[in-house]
Amino acid sequence: MDCNRSSVVLLIVLLLTTIIHNTDAGSIGVNYGRIANNLPSAVNVVKLLKTNGITRVKLYDADPAVLRALAGSNISVTIDLPNELLPSTAGRHSFATAWIRDNVVAYYPATDIEAIAVGNEVFVDPHNTTKYLVPAMENLYDALVKKGLGSRIRISSPVALSALGASYPASAGAFREELVGPVFKPMLEFLHRTGSHLMVNAYPFFAYESNSAVISLDYALFRENPGVVDSGNGLRYLSLFDAQVDAVFAALARLGYHDMEIVVTETGWPSKGDRNEIGTSVGNAAAYNGNLVRRILTGGGTPLRPRAELRVFLFALFNENRKFGPTSERNYGLFYPDETKVYDISFTVDGQKSNSNTNNSNNNNHNNNNNGGGVSKRTTVPVTGETWCVANVGAGREKLQAALDYACGEGGADCRRIQPGSPCYDPNTIEAHASYAFNSYYQKARRAMGSCDFEGAAYVVSQPPSMYLNPFHYIS
Repeated sequence: MDCNRSSVVLLIVLLLTTIIHNTDAGSIGVNYGRIANNLPSAVNVVKLLKTNGITRVKLYDADPAVLRALAGSNISVTIDLPNELLPSTAGRHSFATAWIRDNVVAYYPATDIEAIAVGNEVFVDPHNTTKYLVPAMENLYDALVKKGLGSRIRISSPVALSALGASYPASAGAFREELVGPVFKPMLEFLHRTGSHLMVNAYPFFAYESNSAVISLDYALFRENPGVVDSGNGLRYLSLFDAQVDAVFAALARLGYHDMEIVVTETGWPSKGDRNEIGTSVGNAAAYNGNLVRRILTGGGTPLRPRAELRVFLFALFNENRKFGPTSERNYGLFYPDETKVYDISFTVDGQKSNSNTNNSNNNNHNNNNNGGGVSKRTTVPVTGETWCVANVGAGREKLQAALDYACGEGGADCRRIQPGSPCYDPNTIEAHASYAFNSYYQKARRAMGSCDFEGAAYVVSQPPSMYLNPFHYIS
């Protein structure tokens, strides 16, 4: 082959490689939570996002000040309709129309609203709002269509991985059977019909924390490791994140949705935690988020969907000092409230080229918590006999409700048995439901120190609390 022909062939190969690379590359955004009393103004937050090259942001509401600050920023925005508005949105077209008018049309297109998250992890909402989800999505979509925005703004709803009835191996991924008919089939049909995607919250940290004896830290942090072979399809996984995402892809395929896209609306790793929260450290958080950003921005899908273009939102922009729960809940932030970085990672392709520190497995496996907690061992308070966690009635209804919402939501407590019609729904009081949820959380955390507090809304007892629930079921 002559030199000229070789040059032409090489050029074609390089062009094809560039096209494929650009096609496969995903994008990175951040979750902008505001459960804190010390955060910078929305205007300064937008400046911070732009300075760091962050081009996508997800909110947990549709706050006017934030949406105004984002106008003209070229930052794409996902807004949220809170869970408590689902019944009204589902039941009244007029409510959905007004919500779209006040929270979308009033700001778009100056503020680039690209998606609406309808609720958040609705299936674990203690207020039993699941039945309202799809009707609310339909009504919001109809309102968008009437405003000519049906093809411009996508509607979906973030689901937690707990919506999966099976997730290991990834090829066995399947949605919980009791959710398939009532919710997933109509929701996925809606997403397919409207050209939207499934939103998923995925946290390898939780899986690692609960199973550190069998899950490699390197596997959880995208570092070099031998990988895990899926016994169902023979695919090799080099990261827990990929395995979690593919479990959702497998669940979609099981219902006939082989090509539906997934947006990971939350994922992250805490930089600090309580003594029993294994794996929490600045180094591990930097490794997880830094390597994840590199993984997404440099292209490539998952073993099951190698051509998938993943869009991922890191949780979260700031450490939020007023969140309930263990110390980790207040330390997922990429930035401190004073706008300095908790650890140095880049959010752009160019920045990733010059920053490879987070892939170093020699200096990222140490726990840098001020509380001295270790990475490789879970330390718990010695427990003699059985103990339970119950609601502190003196904390007041508002505080109990907020703690209950956290326990059944982000806290991951199993609250299915206190839903209407379930065995532990009665007595139908805030104290009884909160006690059940708090105890589920406490037992799940292996009765560790600090896991039964909820900022004063709960306390530990040493006798079965039959005065709260009858029967009082608990997780041993």
